[in-house]
Amino acid sequence: MSQLKKGAILNYITIILINVVGLVLTPFILRYLGKDEYGIFITIGAMVGTISILDFGLNNTIVRFVAKYRAEKDKKGEENFLATTMIIYSVLSLLVLVVGFAFYTQIDSYFTQMNAEELRIAKIMYLILIFNLAIRLPGGSFTGICSGYEAFVFPKTLNIIRYVLRSLTVVGVLLLGGKSIALVIIDTIFGLSVVAVTGFFVFKKLKVRFKLHSLNKSFVKHILKYSVWIFVFSLVSLFQWKAGHWVLGSICPPAILTIYGIGITLGTYYGGFSTAISGVFLPKATQMSVGNATGEQLTDMMIKIGRLSFIVLMYILIAFILYGYQFVLLWVGKTLGEEGSYQTWIIALLIMVAYTLPLVQHFGNSILEAKNKLSFKAILYVSFMAIGTGIGALLAREYAAVGMITGTVAAWLIVQNVMNFYYHKTIKLNIPRFFKELVNKTIIALVIILISGYFINYIPGGGWLNFIIKGSAYTLVYGVSMYFVGLLKYEKELFSKPILAVLKRK
Repeated sequence: MSQLKKGAILNYITIILINVVGLVLTPFILRYLGKDEYGIFITIGAMVGTISILDFGLNNTIVRFVAKYRAEKDKKGEENFLATTMIIYSVLSLLVLVVGFAFYTQIDSYFTQMNAEELRIAKIMYLILIFNLAIRLPGGSFTGICSGYEAFVFPKTLNIIRYVLRSLTVVGVLLLGGKSIALVIIDTIFGLSVVAVTGFFVFKKLKVRFKLHSLNKSFVKHILKYSVWIFVFSLVSLFQWKAGHWVLGSICPPAILTIYGIGITLGTYYGGFSTAISGVFLPKATQMSVGNATGEQLTDMMIKIGRLSFIVLMYILIAFILYGYQFVLLWVGKTLGEEGSYQTWIIALLIMVAYTLPLVQHFGNSILEAKNKLSFKAILYVSFMAIGTGIGALLAREYAAVGMITGTVAAWLIVQNVMNFYYHKTIKLNIPRFFKELVNKTIIALVIILISGYFINYIPGGGWLNFIIKGSAYTLVYGVSMYFVGLLKYEKELFSKPILAVLKRK
């Protein structure tokens, strides 16, 4: 099996592992830290994560250029490029420390809703994470080099091992009485260990060298020019997932930050399931768009991928609409209470609704990338998401975490609808046909599922057993209804062939 296929399999394992372990570990950490300290923990993490955009997308740039030099068999060019990026990374790490220290001096005046002990904890965590980030920024280049060498298995396997060991260590430390500072130290130790091990692999196994043959200013500009749009999309991600922590941190107590953070976490898990489906088809889709595929042919592929993502996403979204509040209550209700659980459910639900269309149309982004037309989307997204953050900040003063996410989601929905006009007019995708065929047959199945799922909710009882019974009944209804009413012929074969193959082996 090739490195590419093994890497893809490991990627799916990672997605499943992060989702499953995250769902199990979150209430455990929340219970041991308490909702106030947990809120500080995730907010400081989000803030330092914001500063991490100062890498300006260099990691992705390394993948592209290393692959280019390898294809050209230009070892000297590769050595010079890597040495040049290390110089850039050194400057960026210094910038991280300067920016980080500048904000550190303002923590007392920024977090106005924290008491003296909470501020002390926040400051210690912040310093540790800033140090961690300054080291990990240049260290992340080793993973980029592995990707450029198409050595996907080692770093992905290492990441899985790190995630499992980190999770077990977190459980052990919390049981022994550790708190949020201990968790940050654990993350730092594992993060730096991964950098060291990956670096050893790059130098010893891949025989990579960093050697500066010449420092050309135009070459540095060329590197940074390629990175700029990756950086802009990092800003988009910042406004989507991290800016809310900054806003709420200055006006709300830590407990509200916990509600917001857990809602964001559930919302982001939603996207992982779609990525696992669409990722299988994207390489072929990208090849089509690079070639001479017509707008209608690209639309056909977008429909094919979109329908599969839509079927998976609707299973999760409808279930979360019907039974999500009960799940959140069972999951973290003991710590957050009924009102906090309700707000968490609303935040996650709003994200899922807004996230659905971009996920279903994920193929459109591959086309833009292949046609080198990402600039319009980047500028549009970063502009509207900034506006959405501003609106969210205004709403947050009255409606706290729910108000913050409402502004972000509203901007997100507007942007995606504008993008549909762009896809239709500029990229020549047949968007009306896309939506028509997306819901072809599935809409009837979804109506049946919604009605059935509503009555399933009346199954008496409470607790996890009741939730599992409801979820099992819903899954059965969804699978039968979608298979016999909602799926097209090739979709049925896609789902049935692996099952038949397993049965034949038996």
